[in-house]
Order: sequence, then structure tokens, then C-alpha cells
Amino acid sequence: MGSYVNKNLGAGESVVREAKTSWIPYLPAVVLGIITLPVFGLGLLIIIAIWLTIWSTELAVTNRKVVAKVGFIRRDTIEMRLGKVESVQVKQSLFGRMFNYGTIIISGAGNPQAPIRNIARPLEFRRAVNELVESQAA
Repeated sequence: MGSYVNKNLGAGESVVREAKTSWIPYLPAVVLGIITLPVFGLGLLIIIAIWLTIWSTELAVTNRKVVAKVGFIRRDTIEMRLGKVESVQVKQSLFGRMFNYGTIIISGAGNPQAPIRNIARPLEFRRAVNELVESQAA
């Protein structure tokens, strides 16, 4: 798991499930980057930007909260206690369903919706969050 999540674990808190960014939605841009590599290094910039996007996205659920971080230079973070989670939605395009990636949207009491895009195996992550939320409510 990424450094942001690990650095923000509380005492007695542990990561239950983590999600990774899928590389599939970025494949056309990677191909474009490879094709344009000889042109002023433009392709290299495209590939580096994609790598930074994938590398800098972290999403995890711990035994206490859901944690997400997106971005390298401009960072957006979300930390929501499991007791505040109202819903976890998954949005998938046709390709997302075919290649098992999608956008996870976490909604909570008093918090705006938080979309995290291009997450691999989003239904598994949603199931893990819902199981933890239900176990804490019991």
C-alpha cells in the first residue's frame, strides 16, 4: 500500500482492503505516447504523466475508515470514518465492465461525494467497504 495510507494509520488501525488503479483506461494514451516518442520527447511526457497518475492514486479501507489520495503535485485526499459512509457506488462503462475497472463514489453523512476513477476490481472494493460498514453497525 502507498505511503499516504500507511502514514495515516492510527493506533490499532490496519488496512483491510486496498484498491489499485487499472492501467487499461490509460492504454490508448500509452500507445500514443509510444508513437510520439520520437517527436520532441512528447511521448515520454505522456507516459510519465500516466505513470504519475497511476502511482499517486491510493485507495484503501481500514478497520476504521476509508482513505483515498489522488494526485502528485496537486493532491486531493479523503478520509471517512466507516460510521459516516452512507453509500459506495460503482460506475462502469462498457469497457469498464469488460476489463473490470470503474469509478468508485463514496458518499457520507455531511460529506460531498468523492469519485475515485479507474479503479481495478471496483465491485470487490465496494463489497469490502459495505461488509465493514455493516459489521460496525451491528
